[in-house]
This record gives sequence, C-alpha cells and structure tokens, in this order.
Amino acid sequence: MARLMKILGLCAGFGALLMAPAASAQGAGDGLEIRGAPVPGGVNFQPPATELARDLQSLDWFLLAIITVIVLFVTSLLAWSIVRHNARANPVPATFTHNTRIELTWTFVPLVILFVIGGFSLPVLFRQQTIPDADVLIKATGYQWYWGYEYPEEGIEFLSFMLEEDQLVEYGYGPDEYLLATDTAIVIPTGQTIVMQVTAADVIHSWTIPAFGVKQDGVPGRLAELWFEVDPGMEGIYFGQCSELCGVNHAYMPITVFAVTPQEYRAWLDGEAQEFASTGTRAPEYLELAAVE
Repeated sequence: MARLMKILGLCAGFGALLMAPAASAQGAGDGLEIRGAPVPGGVNFQPPATELARDLQSLDWFLLAIITVIVLFVTSLLAWSIVRHNARANPVPATFTHNTRIELTWTFVPLVILFVIGGFSLPVLFRQQTIPDADVLIKATGYQWYWGYEYPEEGIEFLSFMLEEDQLVEYGYGPDEYLLATDTAIVIPTGQTIVMQVTAADVIHSWTIPAFGVKQDGVPGRLAELWFEVDPGMEGIYFGQCSELCGVNHAYMPITVFAVTPQEYRAWLDGEAQEFASTGTRAPEYLELAAVE
C-alpha cells in the first residue's frame, strides 16, 4: 500500500508540473550571471555571497594557518629526534622516564590553542544559529528525489526537478550546468533577510548553497531553520545539492536559487510567481501519507 501511495504521489507531482507553464520560474533568471557553481578541478571555496559565507571561509583559513604551524612544528621535532637520537648518534640511551616541564607544556599549550579556536569559532556558530526576523520566508521540503518550495506568506508553492541534458538549452543553461540546474528556482531579493524552513517528507535530506555558507538537514516530522542575506550587487544564479545521502537518486536533486534585486523580486511576485499561487504544483499529501505508512 505504501509503495502504491508513493507511485501515486510521484504521478501527481509530475502531472502538476506538466500542467504548469514550461519555464514559469525561469524568466526571473534572464540575464543573471552564474556566480555560485562548482568548477572542474576546483579546490577552493566558491566566491562568498553572504556575510555568513565570508565568516566561514575566514575561519577556515585561520584554522588552516594554525594546523600548518602545528604540522611544521611536529614534523621538525620528529626530524630532530631522528637525527639527534638515533642509535649511531646516541648509542647510550637516556634513562629518565618523564620531564615535568615538557609535560606541562604539551598540556597547557594545546589548551590555549583550543581556547583561541573556540573564541573565533563560537561567534560564527552563534551568528548562524540565531535566526533573525525574516523579510522573506521560504519553506523547503525534500522528497525522493526533488525539492518542493513554499512561500507561505505569498501563497506560492511549486516543485523543482533536475533538468535533463536535452532540456538545458530550453531553460537558458549550458552543458556545464547539467546535474546543477532545475526547471524551477526559488527567487530571493538581495539585501534582505531570507529565512528557510527545511523539512522532509520521506527520509533525511539536506538543503545547502555553498556560496551562501548555509546547510541544514531536513528531517521528516521536524522543522529546522537557516538564514542568510545575499549582498547587494551579488545578483546571480547559485547552485546547491542535497548534501545528505538519501537514496539511489541522491545525486539528482540539485538546488537552484535566483538572487535578484528587490524590485525584480517584487515584479516576479506580481507576475510569474502567480502561476504558482494557491493551487501551485504541489503534491506532498500523497508522499507524506506514504512516508507515514
């Protein structure tokens, strides 16, 4: 019975999607630059688009500097010990069992380092976890394997599915955006506080946008929150992926965000977004029933 309900839910979701206009949320992204996307062979962070992302990246570089100093120091001690205390250089080994000064040093110095790390990392953590009042509230629900979005204050609801390779050109993307781009995208204004409520209808998913410095697990039956504010002037297209292993198609539920100016956001709400208002393309009821069973 549960399997049947899941199949019905998926059919309802796809059917509603097909009844919606082909690229109804895509118009808001016309002319936007792709700012937040992985690059082939990339090892660095994506350019930060929020203060949260800048804080995280600064903290990462700070920790990297500390770790580098520790590794170099320990490696130097090992090399010195190998040269100074090998059997040929030191044929008669020492007989002492401990050294109080050294033991106090290797106890208190790591404590100081940990306090320093905590002093810089805890404010970043508290800033992430203190949810401010929202200028725009959006609910993201993870499904196997796509995302559903709601703007509860605007009565807007829609689903977001990954684009196939032969659909990319139709939606204004290139081949590099395969596995990243979706048929619909959430639209947000820059310079305003966005609060995302994240949950899931079946198994644990995770909503994340690396360029925003945010990631939050969506757990069935629970409602978690994250927040961010995209810097003015950083309008563009940002991509993310489900970051919690959620099943066989885990790698095929990407996230697309259009960051636009407040004026463009208002125009989207008054125009294209109305295609998703009230009735929308939402079909979570079947899926929620299936998850419960």
